Amino acid sequence: MAEPLRVLSLDQCADQYVLALVPEATLALSPRADDADSRMRIAARDHRQVRPTLEAAIGFRPDVVVRYWGGDQRLLDHLERRGQRVVTLSDASDFDAIRANIRVVARALAVSGRGEALISRMDQRLLAARSVSGSRGAALYLTAGGFTAGAGTLMDGMLQAAGFENATERPGFGPVSVERIALTPPARFVLGFFDQVRADWRGPGRHPVVRRAASGRTVTRLPASVLTCPAWFAADGVAMIAARRP
Repeated sequence: MAEPLRVLSLDQCADQYVLALVPEATLALSPRADDADSRMRIAARDHRQVRPTLEAAIGFRPDVVVRYWGGDQRLLDHLERRGQRVVTLSDASDFDAIRANIRVVARALAVSGRGEALISRMDQRLLAARSVSGSRGAALYLTAGGFTAGAGTLMDGMLQAAGFENATERPGFGPVSVERIALTPPARFVLGFFDQVRADWRGPGRHPVVRRAASGRTVTRLPASVLTCPAWFAADGVAMIAARRP
């Protein structure tokens, strides 16, 4: 009988992909696999967790290594010298890039059919969100730390998929001042990472001025678990945005 596939995941985002695609494999997940901001945290509890180090890789002897940003240079150099299969996720800024990531990982794990099924579920979720959204005006995405996301980010794609224009004019990620919100409060807010009560607890996004401005204007509060990794469950975030009005 063939030995189960051995897969080493080097960070929390990679954890999500391998848990969804090959839960029956022998997995070594990152130490953050079951944290509160992990979308697949319940499934992660059935698998071992290891630090993404050279020593862990030597001891585990993986057939495939999956990473997004994890692994130090010493480990990556070792894997390259040994010619081991390393799959690196792209920094996806739209749903096409997420589809590509799923296909790359699924192909490396020899489960392309499962990858296509995951894409199909994501696309069905997006289609359902579009059917109830329509044109809904502009919304400002704001994190507890006081940051927003403009063009060229996955959040921009999520807002558009939910029928909103992005109120952030500058591309990429950047801070939003409390003063700006006080003087010209947005008509609608989409809040992110506010469920992490111990993170950025004194951040600009939690300022009383911002809290008052967002009162009655918040479309939804996106949990960290749909935001920490560019993956298929970004479509769950789209559905949350599309389902509610301020």
